[in-house]
Amino acid sequence: MSISDIERRAVIAPNEPQVVIASGGFAMNEQTSLSSVMTDVNKANGLPNAHYIDPAVFDEEKQAVLFANWSGIGFSKDVPEAGDAKPITFMGMPLLMVRDRDGSLGVFQNTCRHRGMILVEEAQKIRGAIRCPYHSWCYGLNGALRATPHVGGPAQSTHEDVNMDELGLFKVRSFVWRDVVFVNIDGNAAPFEEVHKDLMARWSEFDGPLYHGGEAASFQLNVKTNWKLAVENYCESYHLPWVHPGLNSYSRLEDHYNIEERGKYSGQGTLVYRQLRDEAGQTLPDFADLSSKWDEGAEYIAVYPNVLLGAQRDHSFAIVLEPVDCGNTVEHIELYYAASEADTPECNELRTTNAKMWKEVFEEDIFVVEGMQRGRHGQMFDGGRFSPVMDGPTHNFHHWVASQISQARA
Repeated sequence: MSISDIERRAVIAPNEPQVVIASGGFAMNEQTSLSSVMTDVNKANGLPNAHYIDPAVFDEEKQAVLFANWSGIGFSKDVPEAGDAKPITFMGMPLLMVRDRDGSLGVFQNTCRHRGMILVEEAQKIRGAIRCPYHSWCYGLNGALRATPHVGGPAQSTHEDVNMDELGLFKVRSFVWRDVVFVNIDGNAAPFEEVHKDLMARWSEFDGPLYHGGEAASFQLNVKTNWKLAVENYCESYHLPWVHPGLNSYSRLEDHYNIEERGKYSGQGTLVYRQLRDEAGQTLPDFADLSSKWDEGAEYIAVYPNVLLGAQRDHSFAIVLEPVDCGNTVEHIELYYAASEADTPECNELRTTNAKMWKEVFEEDIFVVEGMQRGRHGQMFDGGRFSPVMDGPTHNFHHWVASQISQARA
């Protein structure tokens, strides 16, 4: 990174890369050292400050961590019927989710193959074809180029040098699991079912239908933090007594266990999940055929890199983290149930109460992740140390991020 245009001074430590201290007060590394992250949790440091505040490192992670793996971008429920289309901008890249007539969901780059014009500006029902507003090139719901008006001159819609079979929309690899739409932008990751085989098996009891909880079950939080801090905080239960005292009153720290699968996923579980009940003692319907593990158990897992999932006997949730820039993240949160609103109208109040409860819990975390983000501007902070007992899931995530970056640099 060149910062020749700003006042700077160099500080060189033995066996460490050169660090440049800008007049703005934070360190920017040409290439951060990650060796202290990729060691045992008993000795490891967390990721260096630059991974939270340096735009150059943010761009490096965009390619090495988010585009090279299966990242969440949205939800299948947002395009429920044939012809439904929703544009999404992910890390600056324009994407388009489309439901085809055969029921399949496709993700395409939202740019015309002619002059790169954005095709769809807002969520809509596509009637007929995806039409470019610039020169009216048209594409099918499967991305195939269908029409090129006047491409060969007035009233000439073909040209021998314009091969329509080769000019379909760029398709992005995608996979839907637990209603989350995952994409692999660079196209080089192993198949989703292979990468997340163990996690899919772990939660295979929840493979039945999911029913979205309606308007109250969908909300967003705009948080002034790096996206990774939201993952790190979600992974561990260590903070419960101080950040979530209400939740901790019945789901105590000692009732939780760590979930750690090196290089795959991490999170936490509880042994004392308590169902909501209304005044008449009614609860939300359970998912079918669950084992006794889930009678009072629940799990909360980070699916690397940017999806946070929760599973309980009577509902689940999914959070897609949208990295905006180094210090801003949008949390897209959706709640799902074992039965639809239409089939269980008597549970509408419970669903509303449940959504309100989770929103309050997630909002309680905001001051923590924003405080850690501001703390990353402390020049002497070295990534921090982990509790060998309590911070295993968080270190697992740090180790994975560092390994992805190291592989990309190799």
